[in-house]
Amino acid sequence: MTNLAELKKKCAWLRRETFEMVVRSKKGHFPSSSSCTEIVVALFYGGYLKYNAQNPKAPDRDRMFISKGHAGMVLYPILEELGFVPKGELLKFTKANGVFRFYPDPTIPGIEAITGSLGHGIGLAAGHCLAAKRDGKNIRSFVVIGDGECYEGSTWETALFAAHAKLDNLVVFVDRNGCIIMDHTEKCVRLDPMADKWRAFGWHTIEIDGHSMAEVTQALDVATSGTIKSPIAIVAKTVKGKGVSFMENRPDWHNKMPNEEQIAQARRELAAEPA
Repeated sequence: MTNLAELKKKCAWLRRETFEMVVRSKKGHFPSSSSCTEIVVALFYGGYLKYNAQNPKAPDRDRMFISKGHAGMVLYPILEELGFVPKGELLKFTKANGVFRFYPDPTIPGIEAITGSLGHGIGLAAGHCLAAKRDGKNIRSFVVIGDGECYEGSTWETALFAAHAKLDNLVVFVDRNGCIIMDHTEKCVRLDPMADKWRAFGWHTIEIDGHSMAEVTQALDVATSGTIKSPIAIVAKTVKGKGVSFMENRPDWHNKMPNEEQIAQARRELAAEPA
């Protein structure tokens, strides 16, 4: 799927699905999932990610990591729709008889690793990229990391290593929504200028509006063109809680549950997408 209008519709669908997962289970992180929706939709439906739903561990697959593991649930509706898991698994999200866990782990088809502890996914992805290079295989790793992970030393250790090893098959999206569970990042420990930091570490760095499907796909066109000879960082300016007005850009909604009135309002607003 490369039609931008269709990709936008898929984003609206994914936000509705992830919200309903949270409402049903009273568990999950909708705001963190919503900020990276365009990214994962572009990867899975835009033709950039090489996967095999019938054989999720196919050796020649690309690797996909939601390193901000609390947002891993954003992949679950996609994995069900594409056939990685049987239909009906979304309804069992976090239940003992279901496949989908609160946090992603590799017992779930299509999930590469446990990423609940921040800062781990990018290092795992770099390892896969190094192995692919040494084996002469055309395999990429795509990673979504969050603001909070940019406080982790392991993130920057990997950034140094990946540039040194010239891992041009590593593509990292920085989901720059400006919020962590405690507050806005710039009120906690300032992270800006974010893009300059990645450039200083030797990465080819692209800055985009993470909710513009045109900009997301254009960045991925560059990242997968084969012309870049270093790891690629795509710093995506996003909005935590995108699509639900009372959650947008509000750190206090990191993992708070809406009441009935708020659920009704959110459903109305999500039903109105795409604009």
